[in-house]
Amino acid sequence: MGNTGVIARGIVTPIFRQGDDIVKIICDSLTEAAERDGFSLNDKDIVGVTEAVIGRTQGNYASLDQIAEDVKAKFGGGTLGLVFPILSRNRFAYVLKGIARSCDKLIIQLSFPCDEVGNKLIELSDCDEKGVNTFSDNFTEKQFRDVFGMNTKHRFTGIDYIEYYKEIAGNCEIVFSNDPKFILNFTKNVLCCDIHTRHRTKSLITKAGAEKCLGLDDLLTASVSGSGFSEYGLLGSNMATEESVKLFPRDTKKFVSDLQSKLLKLTGSKLEVMVYGDGCFKDPVGGIWELADPVVSPAFTDGLAGTPNEIKIKYVADNDYANLTGQELTDSVRKHIRNKDNDLVGDISSEGTTPRRIYDLVGSLCDLVAGSGDRGTPVVLVQNYFKNYASE
Repeated sequence: MGNTGVIARGIVTPIFRQGDDIVKIICDSLTEAAERDGFSLNDKDIVGVTEAVIGRTQGNYASLDQIAEDVKAKFGGGTLGLVFPILSRNRFAYVLKGIARSCDKLIIQLSFPCDEVGNKLIELSDCDEKGVNTFSDNFTEKQFRDVFGMNTKHRFTGIDYIEYYKEIAGNCEIVFSNDPKFILNFTKNVLCCDIHTRHRTKSLITKAGAEKCLGLDDLLTASVSGSGFSEYGLLGSNMATEESVKLFPRDTKKFVSDLQSKLLKLTGSKLEVMVYGDGCFKDPVGGIWELADPVVSPAFTDGLAGTPNEIKIKYVADNDYANLTGQELTDSVRKHIRNKDNDLVGDISSEGTTPRRIYDLVGSLCDLVAGSGDRGTPVVLVQNYFKNYASE
């Protein structure tokens, strides 16, 4: 291990286009970077590839009209209720445009004080000051404005999503409630637009008497008039153009297997490979939880399964070896790591090392390294991830 722990490198690649041989391009980019920047590709290195470039090379897109066609086929037009959409120009606004073309009227039920991933309409303290119970109180738009005022602009984007969604949807009504069943006061046909809570939301609405209740994950699961499709439906989609969205990629398990095999042939090393989307971390200022994709990683090779099994070095240093210093302390801690139990769950020596899934942790690292803007590094190489203080 030497004197260096985990290393994460953003790998510059060409701009991917539909039909590109993505496996070849990634292999070429990795080997060129290794040669030019003077590093090697080793067993158990991890290659993370953003889902966006896979979807692009697959041409996994859907037009707004194709979205509308699928929604109309499944709900039949008329009045449709949308429950718990997130507040996002990139993630939901263009999906909303397509949905609005499928029916006569929309009832959009927003959660408050924020959406599922933390985008705020108001502050929670505003609810406290106004005596509002977020568990039981429901509002029409007028009632909401009367209580909380007109300033509902997003802290970072400056967008008032209430007005923005009304403009997009046309003939619509906005209501506010954290009770998913509230939508049934307006329509019995409901599309659940939440991400991680969608199964509970669909279950509650269905049991409460909905005639038809589906989620975004039930749309575009098969091609509609030549569209792309995804096992996650419209979840994980992004705005592509003014008239289309890019869907979450397909066949990602085959992709990671193919890339791992190709890299093994090229380098002689067995690297692990994963597809990553949004990382799972929370902004401490705006309170936004980053994970707007349905999962951090839709596919990964076998070496990325499981959870870490780690001791807390400072705990064992302060407790088991409090009387030691210098090389004796170092040697004792390293021996402790080498001899640790295979399952430390519940062991006090592992306190503070929450065993999250490896692919969620690495996917979050990849998302932070690559960024979502103009860095041009959709591929991330993570090295030394499986090494520790006791590694040779």
